[in-house]
Amino acid sequence: MPEEPKPRTNLARLSGIGFELVAAVVGFTLVGLWVDRHYGVSPWGVLIGLALGLVGGMYNLIRQSLLATREAGSAPKKTDREG
Repeated sequence: MPEEPKPRTNLARLSGIGFELVAAVVGFTLVGLWVDRHYGVSPWGVLIGLALGLVGGMYNLIRQSLLATREAGSAPKKTDREG
């Protein structure tokens, strides 16, 4: 009988969440840098991009963390009899 695929480990999930936070901040900051150079509104583009990246990244981090906590709490627990 084939085994069920194992869910991602906690380390892999946490690494992914951290990477998404960094990617959001860096991505929005780079867009803000482009806006600064293109429209000459320095430093407002970078500051607004940084703020949007932080807000969006933190929103995603909190959402994913709550989902992981919910899944961990609802997972069936093995007993000694189940082996």
